[in-house]
Amino acid sequence: MKKNLISIINLGCSKNLVDSEMLSRQLEANGYTVEHDPENPKGEIAVVNTCGFIGDAKEESINVILQMAQLKQKRKIKKLFVMGCLSERYMKELPDELPEVDKFYGKFNWKNLLSDLGKSYDGSFSVERTITTPSHYAYLKISEGCNRCCSYCAIPIITGRYKSRPIEEIVSEVKWLVSQGVKEFQVIAQDLTYYGLDLYGENRLATLVEQISDVPGVEWIRLHYAYPAKFPFDLLPVMRERKNVCKYLDIAFQHISDKMLDMMHRHVSKEETYALIDRIREEVPGIHLRTTLIVGHPGEEESDFEDLMDFVSKVRFERMGAFPYSEEEGTYSAEHYADDIPQEVKSERVDRLMALQQDISMEINKLKVGKVLRVMVDREMDDFYVGRTEFDSPEVDPEVLITKDRVMEIGSFYEVLITGAEEFDLYAKPL
Repeated sequence: MKKNLISIINLGCSKNLVDSEMLSRQLEANGYTVEHDPENPKGEIAVVNTCGFIGDAKEESINVILQMAQLKQKRKIKKLFVMGCLSERYMKELPDELPEVDKFYGKFNWKNLLSDLGKSYDGSFSVERTITTPSHYAYLKISEGCNRCCSYCAIPIITGRYKSRPIEEIVSEVKWLVSQGVKEFQVIAQDLTYYGLDLYGENRLATLVEQISDVPGVEWIRLHYAYPAKFPFDLLPVMRERKNVCKYLDIAFQHISDKMLDMMHRHVSKEETYALIDRIREEVPGIHLRTTLIVGHPGEEESDFEDLMDFVSKVRFERMGAFPYSEEEGTYSAEHYADDIPQEVKSERVDRLMALQQDISMEINKLKVGKVLRVMVDREMDDFYVGRTEFDSPEVDPEVLITKDRVMEIGSFYEVLITGAEEFDLYAKPL
């Protein structure tokens, strides 16, 4: 056990990761050394930043807390703190169920952890973080919360209503991150396309992206988690005309059947969805769309699922994930619909969708063979350098495996010739 060493175990999404990075910066400013996601925590204190989104994530969070509790029982750590979405959601229940935890914090009051350690939060570097991703890219969180209230989603229950960060504050953070060597920004929010409505009375996402784009040193901006209803079309010219705004958009459609969209409270129709996709692709030629789909939501009949399969076949998303419906307590679906679709049916539908997408992905990747693409090199392996194009977000999208014909620097951009393709990866040689 090392004195003044704190082990942070981060679970869940990239928005949680940003919170952990901000906490780390404050801890380090107060004299602590921080390690992230250690396999064998060696610090006096362990902090678990939890996810409470769906059943599997909640189970993982509980299991990690129990593992840390065992280390505490064996006197390998002195204190155990828990923060994040799970504790935000179950703040009343968890202290009784997990008495081994010294204190629980929610998603938004983690600053209290500092004062409980006898330290203080320093607002003079509120936009500074300890980057835990590779140093050339970072996640940029522009808001908290969500106002959409989809039937199946617990996020609004956990995080509350939408709260945009001021543009000036976000741009200040970008400038600081650039000064630390960050070149690539994954702009994240539960719902990017609501940005500014609460703060400015109008959507300001396009303005925000323009101002980030204007910061010297920003090479790539990639947008995650747009919402299809009331999409801000003034964003599209920005994506088309700004060279450092990637032609990439992560927009969760979830379903296409009008019946299912209505039951899911998505506030968009099948016709509007197809029209939106056509307009995005028309105004931003070459754009790669990433989406997520949910199968097995209560009420989904085979005809609805076939409609979804037809949607994927017609639209041919460049990137796609599909997930089985998970009933979450407190949501509209849990309280008003019976979760009556068997798990094996949900799983079979996911498998069918992903098999279809695998074929589509292969066909799209083959079209890139023979083309020259700009890649960011993320890491080195024994036989390849591993990079990504502007169409690939870290950890979730395909990678480019580049032959070692020349020395490449991690975190730098190179032109490569695409020489081969698989379903979810490309092969290339440097130019």
